[in-house]
Amino acid sequence: MLPLDPTADIGRRAWVPCPGCQDHQDCGTCLDGRTCGDHWRYLLSNKGSVLHLQCPNCTHLWAWQSGFGAGGRTDG
Repeated sequence: MLPLDPTADIGRRAWVPCPGCQDHQDCGTCLDGRTCGDHWRYLLSNKGSVLHLQCPNCTHLWAWQSGFGAGGRTDG
């Protein structure tokens, strides 16, 4: 298991399913698309619409294309 990134800050969070542990699968709040107090991810950084995240539960690191912000749209 990786350690938490030293830049991880609980004040910068995102609610995105973790591809590592999928801990949100049995959570009614997450399944309803609401902000869950248990299944959030550290938002480490972003480059335009790509978010760099880390799961506080399994410490998995990944990048996720949010589709929002600069560079999020590829159609004209």
